[in-house]
Amino acid sequence: MNPIGKPVVLSANFKRLGLLGGIGLICFFIFQLLIPSLSNPSSESLVNTTTISKQEAVLHAIEFARSELGYTESPPENPVVTYQAETDLYGYLSREKLLQQYDRTWKKSYPYETFRVDLPDPSTKSKLQIHVDLSTGKVVSFKRMTSSTNYTQADISTDEQARSRLVRVAEGDMTLEAKEQAASAWVKRFGFKPSDLKLVTNEGEGGLKYTVVGKQIGASVLTLAFTFEDGDVRSFTQSFSAPSSYTDYVKKQTYWANWMTYAGYALFSLVLGVLAIVYASLTRRHTSFVRGIVLSVVYFVATMVGTLNMLPLLQAEAGGRGMLIFLMVFQVGISLAMAVALYFSLVGGDGLMRQVGLNAWPRAKEPGYGLYVLRSMYVGYLWAFILLGVQSILFFVLERTFNTFSTTDATQSPYNMAYPWLLPIMAWMAGIGEEAVYRLFGIPMVKKIVRNTFVACLITTLIWALGHTLYPIYPVISRPIELTFLGLLFSFVFLRYGFIAAMFSHVIFDSILMGLSVMSLGDTVNLSAGLFWILLPAIVAYVIYWFSPKKPNRIMFEPVRKTSIDVLSPKPDRA
Repeated sequence: MNPIGKPVVLSANFKRLGLLGGIGLICFFIFQLLIPSLSNPSSESLVNTTTISKQEAVLHAIEFARSELGYTESPPENPVVTYQAETDLYGYLSREKLLQQYDRTWKKSYPYETFRVDLPDPSTKSKLQIHVDLSTGKVVSFKRMTSSTNYTQADISTDEQARSRLVRVAEGDMTLEAKEQAASAWVKRFGFKPSDLKLVTNEGEGGLKYTVVGKQIGASVLTLAFTFEDGDVRSFTQSFSAPSSYTDYVKKQTYWANWMTYAGYALFSLVLGVLAIVYASLTRRHTSFVRGIVLSVVYFVATMVGTLNMLPLLQAEAGGRGMLIFLMVFQVGISLAMAVALYFSLVGGDGLMRQVGLNAWPRAKEPGYGLYVLRSMYVGYLWAFILLGVQSILFFVLERTFNTFSTTDATQSPYNMAYPWLLPIMAWMAGIGEEAVYRLFGIPMVKKIVRNTFVACLITTLIWALGHTLYPIYPVISRPIELTFLGLLFSFVFLRYGFIAAMFSHVIFDSILMGLSVMSLGDTVNLSAGLFWILLPAIVAYVIYWFSPKKPNRIMFEPVRKTSIDVLSPKPDRA
């Protein structure tokens, strides 16, 4: 990091960073790819499997709807198709190390991943939801969605007792015998023998459930579930149900995750946002309110592109045009508020650092800026490689100490995006926003209070880490532990090399992970797009370099010099 008034130079020992980066990539390969493949050599989840297109899913759904459900409408032009996953089942299998066995034995007949096709029926003001296997297109479940308030509430309710009450109201006075008679035809259509079914629903309870004798893995049993309307079957699902011990565990973990997210991350991030406005004003003579506009606009655009890319999922969740408009307006408002908070964090952070004589974020007109950005990009890639290795080792250790496991999250799946190849744009949103708020502004501001650089880094890192507890990784404390280590390393990069290097390292780190996710989809477009996003930070840096004044820009690597700030030692006079 450069003192104010000194030439803009970024010095680094690139040989040492290159060696550490290479070690990081090797660790990433070993712990993320090699060890899992050796421990699960025949698992289908670890190799590329054929996935049908969404268009094929629609054709399978329409064929089933016409032949089995009496659907007579013309095929919709743009039906909503979303990726769905049995989150509880996948999580249970993952925790109990049964995933490989399930993939071998049951996945082909009872997949935990499906495409849900929504087929509107204007004549009855309702729609059909048909789930087809992601690999074969086989229909595995269906649901008739009506305009009834009772049904809508029953679908979205998270309280099992409340859902059961609503279902009972919708079913009217159907007896248990009448339900079994209505369900019997579907039992046969889906290939089950009545003699293999065990009834688990009592008279007066909502819906109808059977377990299938002989189809079990661990404590999970294949369950057939029905709901009814006007004396006929309204919905049918067939899936292995996670045991109550697991679902109760997830509920408790989610409870604590909500507390950590809203009381830890959201509250203190709001405080940081308010303080950013205050310090942007207090330090205005050291900075400029023009600073931060470009990055804030880039952040807002990335956020909105990401939101629009999730339109299929939002359409499926909204259920109607009015709710979709509300969700979109709400998201625009949230994104705008976050962009404003980012803007003041950039201005306030720059002002705080310059106030104590440090140039953490050089300006484009400063001599040497182009070369500084180029070197920051080099540092960013090498540190991203290091961070990938550290994260891989942390995952390995957490799995063997905290029994950490993860489950699926349909909201983050590329399949639920209008254009999966756009997924890595979110890396730019995270890299710009988080490094500005929690590093550029957060560290010098908190240090004013605690008078210790390391403690300031630790506090801001903990706030940042708590914002990731709602990810489907259990126990929920696992992610804060992992991200505390990574956040302290991001803090080191910021204090040693400056804001641009920290931003590049974060963007590149996320771009690699998201780019690989896109490339895993397999087709030429996504393979090319994944590689493009991984290389984009380098392209951006070289464009800035070539369009910056060439003097004194010349590519040479200087030996490491002592920085103007010691990362770990308390220095109350400096941020």
